[in-house]
Amino acid sequence: MERRVAKELLHIEAWLLRANEIADQGKETYLESALLQEAGDSLMMKLGEAANRLSRLGAPSPAGIDWALATANRNFIIHQYDQISRSLTWLTLSVDLREWHDALQPSFRAARSSLADDIE
Repeated sequence: MERRVAKELLHIEAWLLRANEIADQGKETYLESALLQEAGDSLMMKLGEAANRLSRLGAPSPAGIDWALATANRNFIIHQYDQISRSLTWLTLSVDLREWHDALQPSFRAARSSLADDIE
């Protein structure tokens, strides 16, 4: 695996774990907390940018993950921030990104292995 791809994947893994931490607090807490909402937005923007980079690097996305959709979500959050639906961002954090975390597990393992091989 190309080093740049592996590094992006490991960034994604860390951000997905943080997104899970937000979702673990529950919908009501999320909807009442501007701080959690902003944190979730930041994570989704980072994930969208990483997805865009992976797409440009030719990294295939696993079944159930669409790099282009993540990039479009990033662009919406950045450019239409005044139109964000918190119910939709909650669904993205609590459902979609949890599915990403599960679907990308083999890629995360491969990325860690690839980077470990570089060190040896």
